[in-house]
Amino acid sequence: MADEQEIMCKLESIKEIRNKTLQMEKIKARLKAEFEALESEERHLKEYKQEMDLLLQEKMAHVEELRLIHADINVMENTIKQSENDLNKLLESTRRLHEEYKPLKEHVDALRMTLGLQRLPDLCEEEEKLSLDYFEKQKAEWQTEPQEPPIPESLAAAAAAAQQLQVARKQDTRQTATFRQQPPPMKVRRRNVLGFLFCHWNVFMFRKRSVF
Repeated sequence: MADEQEIMCKLESIKEIRNKTLQMEKIKARLKAEFEALESEERHLKEYKQEMDLLLQEKMAHVEELRLIHADINVMENTIKQSENDLNKLLESTRRLHEEYKPLKEHVDALRMTLGLQRLPDLCEEEEKLSLDYFEKQKAEWQTEPQEPPIPESLAAAAAAAQQLQVARKQDTRQTATFRQQPPPMKVRRRNVLGFLFCHWNVFMFRKRSVF
């Protein structure tokens, strides 16, 4: 009888071992699936962060473009002011020459009439561009300044957010990865603007020396 009870106990133990082993295998399979999902999600998270870094770099590049555009605008505004001052000086000089020319022409025409000769043609009759009214009209066009369109609120907000983000990323000493920012295309345009201003100034100075 004791042997039968011992055998029954062993059978119960074997049954329990079998059930527990099956339960362990199920948990092991689930654990393996969870680890695979974890590794997959880690890879996805890494890709997401890389994409986010690229987007942040692109945003900062646009902020740099905006900064360069505003710098070019300031350069052009200063250049326009200087050019307007030079044009006003030339206009005053032209007005004085007209004032000197008019009495001389009247005196010469009077002398020619005493000799029965026709009067000389006026400057505006010789060429329209030599008349004072023409320069006054041109001055009104020179002083018409183009209005700078306002920056859209969404673009301004994005630029401000990108600048704050750049400051925060510089303060984070735990970041080890560094990214190489490509030079924005506006740098090429800025060099073209400066080259244009230099060529324009040389042409203006050459004409100025030719006049005087």
